[in-house]
Amino acid sequence: MRSEVEKTVIRLNSGSKLPVLGFGTADFPFDRLKVEFAIRTALQLGYRHFDTAMIYGSEPAVGGALMEAIRSETVSREDVFVTSKLWGCHHHDPVSGLKQTLKNLGMEYVDLYLIHWPAKLKEWANYVMPKEEDFGELEMESTWAGMERCLDMGLCRSIGVSNFSCRKIERLMEHASLLPAVNQVEMHPMWRQKKLREFCGEHNIHVSAYSPLGGPGSPWGTKAVVDNPIIRSIASKHKATPAQVALSWGLSKGVSLIMKSFNEERMKENMGALEVKLEKEDVLKIDKLEERKIMRGEFLVNASTSPYKTIQDLWDDEI
Repeated sequence: MRSEVEKTVIRLNSGSKLPVLGFGTADFPFDRLKVEFAIRTALQLGYRHFDTAMIYGSEPAVGGALMEAIRSETVSREDVFVTSKLWGCHHHDPVSGLKQTLKNLGMEYVDLYLIHWPAKLKEWANYVMPKEEDFGELEMESTWAGMERCLDMGLCRSIGVSNFSCRKIERLMEHASLLPAVNQVEMHPMWRQKKLREFCGEHNIHVSAYSPLGGPGSPWGTKAVVDNPIIRSIASKHKATPAQVALSWGLSKGVSLIMKSFNEERMKENMGALEVKLEKEDVLKIDKLEERKIMRGEFLVNASTSPYKTIQDLWDDEI
């Protein structure tokens, strides 16, 4: 199983190879020792793709655990794939934001750097829930130019976006010298992103799924996916778990998965999704489930200072 995980990769439009199973490190409330221990365990099991972000506060833990493994020659730097993300307070200067991320990680580069959300915040707003006075005027053209500079400077190997609708990527393409390599979005059997996947596929932009199980362990998540009777029935048929069925469905759509569990047995269970082969009828049943987006981004919506006066503005009616 470990070798199977390590060799299951996707080649991005940048030429980089992204491991299809990613290990998420967002933890609220954050516990550095717990995160570092989980990363060490994940490395032993065969995970090689680690997802963090400045706003998670987990960059020092991710960097500490990975660099310890690199120094001990458990893995080489080239063996691991590290993703981090630009928070809104650094949209004015992505190079500065990424340099701070690299300092936090103790690394010379990240493999993938994403714009976390399409929202610019004032420089002081380095926290999760921005206030009305924290919003700045959205200037995605200059922000993306800064992301391209990060790439040119060798601070990252690939650049991309997160939580972008089709329309927002279209607008980005109007001025971008380089297309995003990745769009990381919420995706699971009850929020399937069909339109977005088709759009990104047409432009060779890889879709990476966060909360591929619906975020059952997060403060904002739900167990609706793993408790769904159709998914449970398919799991029973394949002698698999509901989580493995949900993850296998995601893999069948050609996306990579950012999975977050710090429980060793769950980590192993999630890796087992690679061995679950759904039949066409299973996928069709899942594709008919009722949809509802869980991470809606309400914290970026307000009627006065945000560029997004409504949820529909944020998602361009793709919700």
